[in-house]
Amino acid sequence: LLHFQSYRRLHQTDRLTLQSPFWTLSVLVLHLLLTNSCKGQSQLIGPLQSILAGVGDDIILPCYLQPALDVTTETLEWKRSDLKHIFIHVWRAGQDLIKEINPSYKGRTSLFINELKHGNISLKLSKVQRSDQGTYECDLP
Repeated sequence: LLHFQSYRRLHQTDRLTLQSPFWTLSVLVLHLLLTNSCKGQSQLIGPLQSILAGVGDDIILPCYLQPALDVTTETLEWKRSDLKHIFIHVWRAGQDLIKEINPSYKGRTSLFINELKHGNISLKLSKVQRSDQGTYECDLP
């Protein structure tokens, strides 16, 4: 099972350090860290409750702006700072930048393109692997 837990982050100075309190062969722990959430009057929002999924499943890492703001032409970054190649998904100038993505995530991540105009920056992560454990950051740099 995959245990996904999110946290809100309102300002760059509120750096969160998250450690997994448990690990078993069948459990992964993911955290969502929202960065640069002071985009004008909007804030990046994530879920308040944990999300469970089995290894091999597809999951959605929720992230959206409230109030909604069209981010279709913005730069959006999903990343894991604990990886050598930190970017797991990059959207810039209206397109995915595949060359920027960590090789272990290529072909496994996607945004909901039609929802970007409504401020929905959620990421779909397909075929969850044990190596996906970590802290995920949704960022509007």
